[in-house]
Parts: sequence; C-alpha cells; structure tokens
Amino acid sequence: MNFLSLRKRPVTLVASALAVFSLGLMAPYYSQAQKIDRKALIERHKVINDRPDTLASLTVGNGSFAFTVDVTGLQTFPKEYEKGVPLGTQSEWGWNAFKNTAGYRREEALKPYKLHGREVSYLVQWGSEGGRPKQAADWFRQNPHRLQLGNLGFALTKKDGSPATLSDLQEVHQELNPWTGAIHSRFSVEGVPVDVVTYGHQQQDLVSAKVQSPLLKDGRLKVRLRFPYPTGEWSDMGTNYTHADKHRSQVQGQAANNAWVAHQLDSARYYVGLGWKGKAELEKKEEHEFLLVPAGGAETFEFSCLFARKSFGPVPPGFEQTKASSEAAWKSYWSKGGVVDFTGSTDPRAAELERRIVLSQYLMRTQEAGTVPPQETGLTYNSWYGKAHLEMPYWHLTHYPLWEKTDYLEKVMNWYQQVAPFAKEIAQRQGYEGVRWQKVVENSGEEVPSSVGAFLIWQQPHYIYFAELIYRNRNDKATLDKYKDLVFATADFMASFAYFDKEKGRYILGKGLIPAQERFKAEETFNPTYELVYWQWGLEAAQKWRQRLGLPRNQKWDEVIAKLSPLPVQNGVYLAAESAPDSYTNPQYKTDHPSVFGAYGMLPLSNMLDTATMRRTFDLIWKDWSWNDTWGWDFPMTAMTATRLGLPEKAIDALFMSVPTNTYLKNGHNYQDNRLTLYMPGNGGLLTAVSMMLAGYDGSKGPNPGIPKNGQWKVKWEGLKKMP
Repeated sequence: MNFLSLRKRPVTLVASALAVFSLGLMAPYYSQAQKIDRKALIERHKVINDRPDTLASLTVGNGSFAFTVDVTGLQTFPKEYEKGVPLGTQSEWGWNAFKNTAGYRREEALKPYKLHGREVSYLVQWGSEGGRPKQAADWFRQNPHRLQLGNLGFALTKKDGSPATLSDLQEVHQELNPWTGAIHSRFSVEGVPVDVVTYGHQQQDLVSAKVQSPLLKDGRLKVRLRFPYPTGEWSDMGTNYTHADKHRSQVQGQAANNAWVAHQLDSARYYVGLGWKGKAELEKKEEHEFLLVPAGGAETFEFSCLFARKSFGPVPPGFEQTKASSEAAWKSYWSKGGVVDFTGSTDPRAAELERRIVLSQYLMRTQEAGTVPPQETGLTYNSWYGKAHLEMPYWHLTHYPLWEKTDYLEKVMNWYQQVAPFAKEIAQRQGYEGVRWQKVVENSGEEVPSSVGAFLIWQQPHYIYFAELIYRNRNDKATLDKYKDLVFATADFMASFAYFDKEKGRYILGKGLIPAQERFKAEETFNPTYELVYWQWGLEAAQKWRQRLGLPRNQKWDEVIAKLSPLPVQNGVYLAAESAPDSYTNPQYKTDHPSVFGAYGMLPLSNMLDTATMRRTFDLIWKDWSWNDTWGWDFPMTAMTATRLGLPEKAIDALFMSVPTNTYLKNGHNYQDNRLTLYMPGNGGLLTAVSMMLAGYDGSKGPNPGIPKNGQWKVKWEGLKKMP
C-alpha cells in the first residue's frame, strides 16, 4: 500500500490502515485471521532431485506401509542406496523370527537386583559372563525382526545388453508433491527418456506406477521384484541377497493381467500381488528374483504391486485407482488440522522452518500413522531390529492432537490396551501394583531384553499424558470411560514404585532406574529431576480423572504426591539427579539428552519447580553442554523450554543449532549419523515444539510465545492446540 495516498482519505481509514500495518509487524493474531492457501503452501515445498542422491530417497505410504524409492521412482538401485536413506518396503505386520533351535525362554534373560532390601528381576542383555542367559537375551533382542518385504525396481538394459547402472542415468529430474503423494521421476538412459509416476495406495499396502519410455518397446525396460533375506542384525537395509536356501519364493498363480507370488521365511509367509494394464508376463529369473516383462510394441505400462499377509483378490487395484486413493487421502489430510505459513518473514530461517514443518508432516503421515508405536526409523529400515521404544511415542505421537489429528494418537492407544497384560505381568513379577509399561517391545507387545531400557521409567506417565491430550480435544465422558482403567493402573504402578525413605520422611524414585539422560548406572541412580516432575504430574492428572468421573481421590496417590522428594538443586541449578552432584562437572554427564529441560519444556509448570532456578539451569546447559553428543529431539525439547521461559530467540536458535544430529535432509528426514540416516523422533519433536511456540501452552500470554517479536517474523497458522 502507498501510504502517501492515504492523506486524501478519511481519518478512520488512515487509522485502520496503520493498525493493519502495525499488526502485520507484530504478526500474531491478525495474521491468523487470514485464510491460508493450503495447497499453495504445501506445494511450494515439493522435493526436487536433479541428480542421484542416496540421502534424498523419497517415500510413498499410508502410515502402516511405506515404500521408499530412488531417482527412478522405484527401487532400482537398492545396493547403491543402502548407506544413505535405504530403499525400504516395510509394514506394521511384516515380521519374522529365526528358528529357536536352542529352545530359549524369555525368563532365562531375567537378572535379579537387590533394591531396597528385596530382589527385583529385570530383563537385561547380560555381559560376556552371562552364558546361556546372555544367549537367550540376544535371541529375543534379534527375534522377531521386522521384514524388508521386497525390492520392486526396474531392470534397465543398455544398447549393448549390459545392465544400466546408477551412473548411466542422465537428465535426472524427480519431484515429490506432498499435496497428492505423487512422485514424478524423469531420466534418460543413453539418450532415451523414461518417465515414471509413482503413488502409494492409502487403504492397501500397495504401490502403483505408470511408465512411459521407448525402452519398453525395445524390451530394455522390465519390472524386477526381488526378495532379500533378513540380516538378523541391528539394522536391515533390505539388500541381503545371501542365504537363498533359507527361504522360498514361488509364483502362486498367473492370469492375463495379474500374478501372485508367495514368499516363505522362517516364521513368516506373505504374498505379493502384481497387476498390470496391457499384455505382460511374469518370469522367474533367479531363486528369489522375478521379472515382469511387458509385451513389445507399447511405450506405456501401468502396474501395481500389493504386499499382503494373505492373497485376498485376483487383481490388485490399478494405477488410476491408486492415484485417486492417494490424491483424495492427501487432500483430506492437508485440508484439516494444523498448518503454518511464514510468508513475508525476513528472518532467513523462516522459509527453512516452514519446509521442515511441511515435510515432517508428510513423513509422519507416510511412516507413522498406523496402529502400533513406530520404530525410530519409521517404515524405511530397521533400527534396534525393528523394535519400538515406548519412551519415544512422546516424540512420535504428541504432535497429532496438538495439530488437530487426534485420531492418529487414538489408534495407538488401542494398542496399549492390547498389550497391557504384558505390562501387568512385569509389575507383578517385580512386586509392584498396576501396569509397568515396557520399554523395548516386539510386535506382540512383549518386553525385549535391554540393559538400559529395562530400567527407564519416563515412559510410565506417557499413557496418562496421551489420555489427557485426547480428553482436552474430545472433552466427553466416553473418553474418560475408555481410558480410565489404564490411567488408574498406570498411576497404581507409579505410586507403588516410589519408595518411602523412613529416615528422610519422603518418597524417592530409585535406586534401580536410568533417567531419560542415559548416562547413569541403574544401581546408583535416584531422584532424577525430569522424572520427579513427571511422576507428580502423572499422579495428579490421574486424580483429576477420578474427580471428573465423580470418584474420590486415591489416598495412596495423594500420599506420594504430598511426600515426593523435592527437586535436587546445587549451586542454584537443577541437577540431572539427586545421586549425581557432579552433573555439570563430570564430562560424561554433559552428553546425551539434557533431560532436565523436560521437567519444564515438556510438562506444565509444577509447584515443585522454580522458574528462576530453571532459567539458571537453562543458561548453564546452553553454554556448557556437549551439543555434538545429543539426539534429534533434544533441540525441540530445548526450544520448548526456552519458550516457557520467555526466550523466543533462544527457541528459534535451538531449532537451528548447527549440530550434525539437527540436520534436516532434502527429503525432510532428520539425519543423525551414518548409523541413523533418518530419525523420526526429531521430526515429531519439531512438530510438537512448533505447536507450542505458536499456539502456546496453558497459562501462556500473548500470541506466538516462541517466536521473536523483532519484526522479522510474519506468522499465520490454523488448527493448532495449546499444550498442557
């Protein structure tokens, strides 16, 4: 607007224009009233690859099944990508276990610890002295393991008959459109163009592609399906083509436009259905390799590949059906719930933050929107044998209700109900009440041996926290009734786990625990700061559930709340744990997660906590922490703490701290290192932090509390909820 022209206009109009200008600088509430063009917002963050980049792999998926591709739009070069972001095909249901020829039993890995005058058994890994208990623990850590279901790619041939390699691809251009879920890939081989469009079906575990190329007519482009064998190692990139004799692959049946292949492993059997448009035949090339060969003459070929636990139809959905499924589901996803628009911001970090937000939303929807807690590497490749860690759903799932997508969290809450009997068994075995939630779990929900995980406790209040988030959005008695039993059982364990020290007249947590900062010995550690605050919050929240239902407060819980140990303070700052007075002088204790921040950033303000002390703690950690030895979710957690402390500049600085584990790749993945080339808790943590920085938290004042008020940020957002 030209403000010189306002001199000729009515005073009221001038005042209104100046008010608009002022609010534009402040950004917050005024800009929220403006409708966001969601399609334009999402599509300006298309991912574009103009060359092969093994860290820029792209994914289609429906949250329970994901399929990751290279620059060809399929999984043509899995070996070349295995050290980057691998070309995975994984599902929630695809698990295998090697034969237990030694007859190991889970209880063989139990190890007794003398704690507070009694023996308590924990399912641990054991050391080299463990003998058969160690072997049993190792077997149950390895088995079952999540499967890489198969490699679906192209067999490309050059003019001389030799296979085309990744370096033979020229004129590469690939785009992922998050608005539709489409991956459009173009490249050429010896000057001959290839055009591929890839979609993932949103109701079935299926991928479809449409290929256009003269190579089809010449018989130099075929579709290849290959079955790897599980590595049985900590990770599995889907490229183990050894041990052909240990599994079987065979064509189950073939018709004019479809075929089914059965794959049998040690304990798993599943099926792959191929469907196509036009004429083609499926040929078995090697023991676990099949070629779908289009008939000559046509330069266009459409096909689909369905991965299923059982054969349930003769013809998988075709390309057009899959395209329609993808476009409709993604439009629905983006049209509802939270979005954030930083258009007009002059801080150079704003556009990058917006990109990370959009692509994190896309990745969480493709890889972590199913019915079970996800592993750290989503549905791309195995980490920790494909097992889920139940302390991490805070970072995997908390963002969903905050971005008005509560139903995604509720699906996983149903899983907690299914596995609660295992949690109850653990509590009973250890002499506690209620349910002790597992840390590392296999697909059935049973506990997995872990020398660290068995002693973690910060996953215990998560169920109550999640139930509270759902209730805040649903606000009905049906929600209270649905989750009350496990809310109460969780609180029962928490109250019984706290040990009453008669000499000191207070309840303590530990010994016999490892805090979220996994740098402390279980036998020596007690009263970690974050866990103390979470314990008090969880028990008090459970009491509120009782009161909402018209029930009296639980006296035992109230006793623990009233007499819980105070937070450990030394030299005016909070310690990592009362048992660690050298929290900030011992170098090893200044690494890993600065989980003291969780006591304030992740949780509502507690009457146990003093904000001035937390501010001094924040300043000390910010200045003196070994930030290069941290994880991807530590930066969102730090930003959340800074936001509650009224330090928005530090909140933004935390999200952009120049540390390798805070790297966000072109495809949006949070990179950690060569072992973890993607780390989904970082993406989920980013979304959780951003929701708080914009929508605020209970008791926050003013708009966008985590955004600097320096005139460099223009903020528009829709569909975000306040954090507790």
